[in-house]
Amino acid sequence: MRMTVSNRTRQIFVVILLATSFIFSISQSAMTTLYPMMSRQFELPVSTIQWLTTGLMLTMTIMMPLSPWLLRRVAFKWLLLSLQAIFIIGTVLALIAPNFMWVMVGRILEGVAVGILFPSFQSVILMMTPETVRGTAMGWVGLVMGSALAVGPIVSGVISQFFAWRAVFGFFLGLLALLLILTWRYGQSLVPLRPNALDCRSIVGLVGIAALLYALQALGQIGINWQLGIILLIGCVLSGDFIWRQYHLKRPLLDLSLLRYRQFRQGLLLNNSAYIALIVMTVLMPLYFQNVLQLAPFWSGLLMVPAAVTLSVLNHYAGRLLDRQGVRIVMRIGACCIVFGFVGLSITFYEHLIILAVIFSIFAEAGNAFMMMPAMTFASDSLTDQRMPDGTAIITTGRQIAGVIGVLLATTLIETNGIGLSGTFICFSALAVIMLGMVWRLV
Repeated sequence: MRMTVSNRTRQIFVVILLATSFIFSISQSAMTTLYPMMSRQFELPVSTIQWLTTGLMLTMTIMMPLSPWLLRRVAFKWLLLSLQAIFIIGTVLALIAPNFMWVMVGRILEGVAVGILFPSFQSVILMMTPETVRGTAMGWVGLVMGSALAVGPIVSGVISQFFAWRAVFGFFLGLLALLLILTWRYGQSLVPLRPNALDCRSIVGLVGIAALLYALQALGQIGINWQLGIILLIGCVLSGDFIWRQYHLKRPLLDLSLLRYRQFRQGLLLNNSAYIALIVMTVLMPLYFQNVLQLAPFWSGLLMVPAAVTLSVLNHYAGRLLDRQGVRIVMRIGACCIVFGFVGLSITFYEHLIILAVIFSIFAEAGNAFMMMPAMTFASDSLTDQRMPDGTAIITTGRQIAGVIGVLLATTLIETNGIGLSGTFICFSALAVIMLGMVWRLV
């Protein structure tokens, strides 16, 4: 049954949800600018400081599959208030931390909140929106999350230019405190409750998934060794047990039986493929600007802004087009843009023209605006409201895994003799063409 609220209350609540998601998304990418300052203060290598981002991402991966269980057990207003409170506690710990360990604890708490909120709020948006305008609604979601990831390093860079790195956490704290008050006033409990017991063995399996992702990330950075091999083996075993158990529990923690639905599988596959293209572009373009065009990191980051802005803005228009024209046209436009972007970068790799590199990167990221959220909407349209939380949790968790695989593949190709950066662009151009064929065949 679809829960109903007044239009005004619904609009206010949606704004609160999007604003909370915006702040949570900024927290994912804001730390990168602060690494050098924190490295100097704590007298630690940047590789250690980077755990502030890696730890958050791994925590998110563990928490995302838990979101359906929490959505069905806790009234959404109180769940959202709890997540905001957890994020605030983590932010306060990072703000007053006397050493790196306490900053890390704060980031883990932030990761708990972010990992639960992302699939949960997308489920709620989909459930409270009629199917005829879901594309527009998810376009706004894509606009908010995409722009936040792009804005994060800029916000932290500007704040840290005039204040200490702790001021960035103070910025998060002030905004979240305001949103907490607004949620208390306007929050709505929109999801019917169907509580079930928490399966502890499944929780252990989620830890295994995080271990597997960590091992894959480390594999791309340092190569294989016996310690990493053990972590990889344990991660594979526990992840396999998690999947097996979800298919055999009467009321699973995460309902993987949704993968039996053809439309859901197609949407999941295309969403993950588009995300791989997006995340790989964020890896390859800075390397091209800095190593091939010999530009400073500042200019490299600046040249990435047009593509990021294009992705954010077009998310909204892609959603509206999805509602009017349907998924076939929208996703074919997206896939064609991604192919054009990657192929263009491959062909002009040795031209050393900045303007061409920027234009083709804009096309590639514009294509993602017409692929990612439309694919998620397409997959979700095959589900009932009761199964929506499981569906969004599967998609968001799958996206995390796809991102790690994409980065691992890109770094492996770059470091392979005879392939390098130019060959990597060619390889991903070929994969983009395969994705285009999938879109033409599946949608």
